[in-house]
Amino acid sequence: MPGCARIFSKLNYSSCTVFCMNSPPPISLSDYPRAIIHMDADAFFASVEQALVPALQGRPVVTGKERGIIACANYEAKARGIKRGVPLFKAKRLCPELVILPNDYETYSLYSKRMFNILRTFTPIVEEYSVDEAFADITGLRRTYHASYEDIARRIQDTVVRELGITVSIGLSPSKALAKICSKFRKPNGITAVPGKYIHHLLQRTSLETVWGFGPNTVSLLQKYGMKSAYDFVCKPEHWARRMLHKPGLELWNELRGHSVWPVTPEEKSAYATILKSKTFTPPSEDHDLVYAKLIRNVESAFMKARRYRLRPKSIGVVLRHHDFRHDGLEARLNRPSSSTVEIIPLIQHLFEKTFRPGSRYRSTMVVLGGLESDLSEQYELFEDRLSIEGLRRITQAVDSVNHKFGKHTVCAGTALFLPSKPKVARDDIPTRRQESFKGETPRQRLAIPRLSITV
Repeated sequence: MPGCARIFSKLNYSSCTVFCMNSPPPISLSDYPRAIIHMDADAFFASVEQALVPALQGRPVVTGKERGIIACANYEAKARGIKRGVPLFKAKRLCPELVILPNDYETYSLYSKRMFNILRTFTPIVEEYSVDEAFADITGLRRTYHASYEDIARRIQDTVVRELGITVSIGLSPSKALAKICSKFRKPNGITAVPGKYIHHLLQRTSLETVWGFGPNTVSLLQKYGMKSAYDFVCKPEHWARRMLHKPGLELWNELRGHSVWPVTPEEKSAYATILKSKTFTPPSEDHDLVYAKLIRNVESAFMKARRYRLRPKSIGVVLRHHDFRHDGLEARLNRPSSSTVEIIPLIQHLFEKTFRPGSRYRSTMVVLGGLESDLSEQYELFEDRLSIEGLRRITQAVDSVNHKFGKHTVCAGTALFLPSKPKVARDDIPTRRQESFKGETPRQRLAIPRLSITV
């Protein structure tokens, strides 16, 4: 096509996206000062279910049966107008032939680990961003693989499809922020590679709402200054970005201009600002004791995680969500940071009683631990009861020891003891992997092997 330049190599499509030559000058003249990949699995939960049960291929599949709302919908279901977060009864009305499955988080975790291990066979610099997303730094690997960065990305994609039977979309660009934008550009099973000299074209086609790191408030602020696209933002001077959005905004301004300031960090996350634990239950309940027991179970799980990372909260929040998704909550600050579940339960009960509304139907509970600090630098107070504190610490250590040996919640608060024996309902289906254990497995000690279901 005369007067135009072809960029954005769409490796899975025969045609290429075309942009006119009278576009603004490039932001960067370097193709790949760094080569960063963002790999995003396509409809991950539903795709795993289809990979394990070939009979589901080509059918609309969703997960989330135990929650009453859709957690993940495959692309066949999305084509029928079904999206994440839609109540199941509405989804079934839209698509009577819809296959609805319970979430099998154990199997999804196994697939996630395998997917990331495949990525690590190409480069050791891999950052696990979520259960179905990862960043990887492949800078300098062209000579190793005798291939371009785009071809390396395609090899990664092909390997995942071949070994796991699921598809992934990959974005390739000089920074993490740009790579994440690219991976969303051509889904599913697509690869979008944008070298530095072409990022201005990408940013012109990227709305502010889709930029990783821009929340609703930031988008509203930028729109007040007449900005509509990410390109409008990066055209502002550096000092403007620093003054309006401070350090996070300045870092994102540099990332979008192709300057990598957020490194790909392969280390496992060990620092937390907050810890949140939430659990949805079905059907929604107005039973005071049941809702409180669900909350206490979340509290125990949150404090287990805090102790695992040697952290103690300075504040604690309790949230109860109604069946219509409204929610009520309260927060309290502790006079002394503590990681003892036993010590904190009286406060939890007080917050719960003030939050719970008799007659209201609740569908989930949540606890948030905030102001986390290391328990390695404990400061003694002059008038505190050190004997009681030490006794609580020893009780907590004993409970953790038993639970580590025999399984989570083996020893738990008496309030939640009845939960395993509560009456089952229609949506209490458990995944196939937990219905059919391998020989020698227990509910807490299980082989890291998914179960493939084939009908012959």
